[in-house]
Amino acid sequence: MSQAIEIKVPDIGDYDAVPVIEVHVKPGDSINAEDALVTLESDKATMDVPSPQAGVVKDVRIKVGDNVSEGSVLVMLEAANEASAAPPAAAAAPAPAPAPAAAAPAPAPAAAPAAAPAASGGGTIEVKVPDIGDYDAVPVIEIHVKPGDSINAEDALVTLESDKATMDVPSPQGGVVKEVKVKVGDNVSEGTLLLILEGAGAAAAPAPAAAAAPAPAAASAPAPAPAPVAAPAPAAAAAAAPAAAGVSGKAAHASPSVRKFARELGVDVSRVAGTGPKGRITQQDVQSYVKGVMTGQAAAPAQAAAAGGGGGELGLLPWPKVDFTRFGEVESKALSRIKKISGANLHRNWVMIPHVTNHDEADITELEAFRVQLNKENEKSGIKVTMLAFMIKATVAALKKFPNFNASLDGQGDEQRLVLKKYFNIGFAADTPNGLVVPVIKDADKKGVLEISQEMSELAKLARDGKLKPDQMQGGCFSISSLGGLGGTYFTPIINAPEVAIMGVCKSFQKPVWDGKQFAPRLTLPLSLSWDHRVIDGAEAARFNTYFAQLLADFRRILL
Repeated sequence: MSQAIEIKVPDIGDYDAVPVIEVHVKPGDSINAEDALVTLESDKATMDVPSPQAGVVKDVRIKVGDNVSEGSVLVMLEAANEASAAPPAAAAAPAPAPAPAAAAPAPAPAAAPAAAPAASGGGTIEVKVPDIGDYDAVPVIEIHVKPGDSINAEDALVTLESDKATMDVPSPQGGVVKEVKVKVGDNVSEGTLLLILEGAGAAAAPAPAAAAAPAPAAASAPAPAPAPVAAPAPAAAAAAAPAAAGVSGKAAHASPSVRKFARELGVDVSRVAGTGPKGRITQQDVQSYVKGVMTGQAAAPAQAAAAGGGGGELGLLPWPKVDFTRFGEVESKALSRIKKISGANLHRNWVMIPHVTNHDEADITELEAFRVQLNKENEKSGIKVTMLAFMIKATVAALKKFPNFNASLDGQGDEQRLVLKKYFNIGFAADTPNGLVVPVIKDADKKGVLEISQEMSELAKLARDGKLKPDQMQGGCFSISSLGGLGGTYFTPIINAPEVAIMGVCKSFQKPVWDGKQFAPRLTLPLSLSWDHRVIDGAEAARFNTYFAQLLADFRRILL
């Protein structure tokens, strides 16, 4: 009688309760020594816990979201010399984690034929990516099903993640998954085939083949140490090689969490040299690669495309590693997905775009009186006109007068061109509980102030509820960031690439202005225009700001 052994969490330092963010195995999987079992993520490092020996997984004792410490039981493993075959009962094992998406299932053993049972009436259908807006190649970051799973209509099949939103693709109907056609990391577009589904009226039982699929083969020579592969302290970044410019055709050896981290920084993980066991790429490797790019030692394609060149000799110091608990009580909170994604984009935009900010003021005394009057007239309709709606209309007029502000850079080096847009889609920054998003008012030149106000209200509510669709945040020409309800005077808004300018406004205030006879109180709006110096020069920016202020001071100029 074979005996299963307990695989426990090894020494992971001083961490007491570390969350499991990914489970890489399931009951019935045949694994090799050093294959990753689970991925843990503390507030400072991501680590994979490898198997100390080869064998067959009998039972998984944890799930994604569980907190574990040293000694926690992870899986029950039947040693390779004891296990003669994967048990057939494994077909009924649950699928608690998205990790099986890391590789396509291997062929099933002879006891379980690869062909699906004949349909008794449901038939098979192809489930494809529905309309996801203008996105052309969106990466798959999670797969929620595997062959043999019975699913219901509207169950999530895969999760896609663009640079601005994360979206689940639901199943159009219930049934049994026969075959999954994509894997984590694949780029998909509208119409891409995701999986083959057998209708609910067909096979009644899930195919047992998937449960016995072995784990992905280990890469190259095994490493002796079974300790978790934790990302080293950032201070060691200088010691790690940034990465070779040329890469082999071999697939990058990195966990999904590391791949996600690399995507957020715009790094092609296949260009990063791994320093972990068996060449595994760690978060520190990605950070070292980015540092190499910023210091001119390496070139990342995504960053080079955005900037038209390398990062330059910045000589950045490594990020300090500080134990804040030495100084007092602390609380550690996970960043929301939106903050992680927007943070990486803002960092890229700030580093790669040569920002300049011009400050000015606009007299909105008469415009504010008109706005108040409009709200009284439309009180019964429920439409509330905000100053931002007038600013969007003023922006359209300014973009028509200064077309370089309604442009984007395309390409790099000698092939770089300026794309001048003939449409007018204006984005506005919306503060939500999960972070900053930028909904877009499409065709603002064809809409009046009342229609813009109503659409802004609807988009802002969707943003607060986390229900914005990808196409509602795409296609912007110019953005406005308004802090009018909060306070402040001036600030430097960060350009929302690939746009070339953004207008920031703060809270209006009363200011004494000499009218030729006396000082009179005037309601004044602070303006902060950030612009891309690769496209726009200082004189043009000053004229844009002045014209924008003139429009707000006398809105009749819009008609000219």
